This record gives sequence, structure tokens and C-alpha cells, in this order.
Amino acid sequence: MSSQDGSADIGELSSTQQEALQTYMNVTGQEPDAAVPLLQRSQWNVQIAISKFFDGEGPDPVEEARAALNAPQEIRRTQNLMYDIDDLPPRASSSTSSSRPGGLEPAPRIDTQPEDQPAFRPPFILSLLFSPLNLLYRLLYNSFRLFGTLFPFLPRWLNITTSSSPLQQRNFTTSGRRALAPKDTAARFIREFEEEYGSHSLPFLENGYNMALEKAHQELKFLVVVLLSPEHDETNTWVRETLLFRQVVEYINDPNNQILLWGGNVQDSEAYQVANSLRCTKFPFASVIVHTPNAGSNAMSIIGRIPGNTNPSEFLTKLRTAISQNKEPLDRVRARRTEQQASRTLRQEQDSAYERSLAQDRERARQRREAEAARQRAEEEAAARLAAAEKRAADLQQWKRWRAQNLGPEPAEDNTNAIRVSIRLPSGERVIRKFAPDADLEEVYAFVECYEVLTGGEGDEDEKEATATEPVGFEHKYGFRLVSPMPRTVYEVEAGGSVRERIGRGGNLLVEMIDDEDEDSEGENGDVDNENL
Repeated sequence: MSSQDGSADIGELSSTQQEALQTYMNVTGQEPDAAVPLLQRSQWNVQIAISKFFDGEGPDPVEEARAALNAPQEIRRTQNLMYDIDDLPPRASSSTSSSRPGGLEPAPRIDTQPEDQPAFRPPFILSLLFSPLNLLYRLLYNSFRLFGTLFPFLPRWLNITTSSSPLQQRNFTTSGRRALAPKDTAARFIREFEEEYGSHSLPFLENGYNMALEKAHQELKFLVVVLLSPEHDETNTWVRETLLFRQVVEYINDPNNQILLWGGNVQDSEAYQVANSLRCTKFPFASVIVHTPNAGSNAMSIIGRIPGNTNPSEFLTKLRTAISQNKEPLDRVRARRTEQQASRTLRQEQDSAYERSLAQDRERARQRREAEAARQRAEEEAAARLAAAEKRAADLQQWKRWRAQNLGPEPAEDNTNAIRVSIRLPSGERVIRKFAPDADLEEVYAFVECYEVLTGGEGDEDEKEATATEPVGFEHKYGFRLVSPMPRTVYEVEAGGSVRERIGRGGNLLVEMIDDEDEDSEGENGDVDNENL
């Protein structure tokens, strides 16, 4: 499942495993080299792996022994010097630190109240009943605080006689402070710090301890945890003379040092738990936490403690030493992440270019298909128009033969009632024919339409002798009009009427061909005339 150099080979994973890996990486932000081993230890269960990532997991003896063998001797020796043995409480054992290479102690995570969990509020009736007791408690508490302020030696004497640890003697003295979510608690600490010590440039993180720990792991930065106890006499002096010292502030703000700063007031629940977890014995207290790749892919270790009222030079020396001795492993991990990110970006760009190439090929194929379909449609439409034109021509020829056979006979020469009409054809030929007075005007149009058939100009001999029938489904329309030149009078066939009614005793007519433009103009003129009427 992994290559010889220890990096995870994602190509060998199944589709289910790749999907689980992608989900885990989206949630935790880990790299594949670190995510695949944890998922393997979790039997590829994403929920279990995410829980192990955020809550920690039991030590893996094989991996830790291997990391211990690979750890440089110089780093292990110097890291042991970072701990102040005199500052550790008696209950601290070597089993915890010896489980990691170089004696590193794992940085603990704490259980905090979820942000969406509302604070408990008793019912109004109970609050009303216990309000006298609450008022009495506050009066006594403020009185004792005033008494401790007037006689400062008494609280220290009580601390010595009751407990050797200030955290045990404090016994979670968060009374009177409202419990807030981790992010709101951090914001309150920053606000109170600025109110007490004025404006400053310390970059305190405005989120909970666990989120600060996770941010330091993801960004490969050093997390400096500062815990303050307002009731401690040396807190104010240490903050003003050491923490806010110009060189200390500049060193913390220097981007080359990659430092994240988180602070807390031990009167708050979260900071109190952090102090307990970090085994704080003196206030004020500072600790340096960083990701230690030698101890594991997810390991966050405590690499230095700075307890008590230290001067700026001592504080800065310990801070510099802790960071300088652990900066090289972080630089290697950071370089590896940068290389992996560059490889991932290159793969994404290659995949994007490949997808664009595929999209262009698909677009060209689609355009070719559309062009081929359009060409086929054009050919089919042209063939359909040609077939329709041929059929119409055949039907028109058949109609002419049929209409010529049904044309009324020309009146005799001695018939004085016959209407003599002279017609000039489009070819320039003049034809004279007589029509019956009561014959419809359409007879004159039919004579002109069928003139070539009547004179033998169209059709074969067999077609002329055969009896023609009216074509089925054919609607004939005359493509010309008859016009009297002087004065100009148009005899429309649609108007109907007999020859005598429309033409009179006789007349000279011209055949004018009708095209589409003439029909459109006549239609517009007819509409205008109708509107005028």
C-alpha cells in the first residue's frame, strides 16, 4: 500500500478506500502520506480515523521505536535539556515522556464545552428562592478578597499549608465568571488583557486551545501558550516587564519564527484545564508546543516550559532555544508539503488541461455531427422540394389536359351574341376567340392556361388522345391576370361573373404574369383599400 520510500501510493487503493481518504483529508487537512497509515490503523473507518486525529490515539510501539532509532542523537540530547526538572511536580513520571523519541511529552487536548451548548440556567422560581444565599456568598467572597488584598501574606501562607500546588489550592476558582464557549473565552481574555495592560501588538489567537493546537499542526508553526493568574502577585510584573518587552514582542511577531500565541486566564474553565494538562506549577507560565514528525505524523509535543517570573533575557533565550532546536524537522515537513502541494497542483493542472482537451474534442465532434445532420436535412429538404416541384408540374400538366377537355366550345361564326375577345399572350402572340355571353370569366382564364395544350404545344400524342382526369389533392391557382390596357382594368378571376358582365361586347386583354412580390404588394394595397373603405 506504500512505496519503498515510505510515501503512500494512492493508485493502489480501491475506490472505496480512495473515497474514504478524500473525505478524511477534507476534514483534517492532512497529507496522503500521513492520512493513509492512520486510516489503515482504523480499518479504513473514516469516523474512527477522524476521532483518532482530533482526540489522539494510543501509542504505536513499532512506529515509535523506528522513529526513536531514526532521531538524531544531538536533537534527543538537547531536547532533554529543555525541561526544567525542578519545575516538574512530584507526580510527573518518566513513562509519558519516554514513550516518544527524545523524551518528548505529548501535548494534551482538553474537553471543552461545545459552542452550541447553552449555559445552564436554573428556573426563575429557584433563582428567586436562592437569591439571598447567592447575595450572601458574593458578600463573603468579596470580603475575603478585600481581606487578602490588605494582608497579602495570608493567602500565600494558606497556599503553603493547604496544598503544594497552586492549581490544587485554587480548586477551580472560576466563581463569578460566566462560562463561555472557547472562542468567546479567548475573546474575553484578549479584551481583559488590553484593559489591564493597554494596547499591544501581541498576536493572541481568538479561538480555543484545541483549535490553536490544530492550527499549529496544520500550518507547522510553534504554539506558545501563556497562562496567567490575576491573583498571583508576580503576574502584573511579568507581563509588563517580560511578555511585553520590545524584543520579546518583536521575536514573537517575526514571521520567520512561525509563532502562534495563545493565552488564557486560569480563572476560566478552559485555561484551568490547559494548566492542569500542561502540569503548570508556577505562575505566570509559558509553554512551547510544536508538531514533532519524529514522534508521529500527528504528534504535537511540548518542547519547552518557562514557569515563574523570568526576566526578558531568560525568557527569550529559552524560547529561541526551543524553536531553533525543532525548526529543522518542521522545515523538512514544510518542504515536503510544499513539494506535495506543487505535485498536486501540477496534477490538477494536467487534469484540467486534459479535461479541456476532451471538452474541445467533444465540442468538435458535436459540431461535426450537427454539420452532418444539417447537411442531411438540407439534402432531404432539397430532395423533398424537387419531388414536390416535379409532382406539382405533373399535376399541373394533368390539370391542363383535364381542363382543356372540359372547356366550353367556341360559339359559331353566325352567333351574334358571342363575345369576341382579343388576348395578347406573354410571348407576344395575339389570340382571338369568341366566348358565350353567359360563360364564366374563369373560362377565359382556363383558355389562356390551356392554350398550349389546345394548340398541341405540350404533351405527347398518347396523352392528348387519352381522357385526362382531375388530379387528386391538387389545388390549381392561376399565375397570371387579365388586364384591359385602355383604361387599365384588372379582371380578377376570384371576382367571378360572366364574360358579358365583366368584359362587355368585346375587348382587348393583356396577360400579366404574377410573381410573389406582386402578390405581397397587392395584398398590402388591398388591406389599405379595405381600411379606407
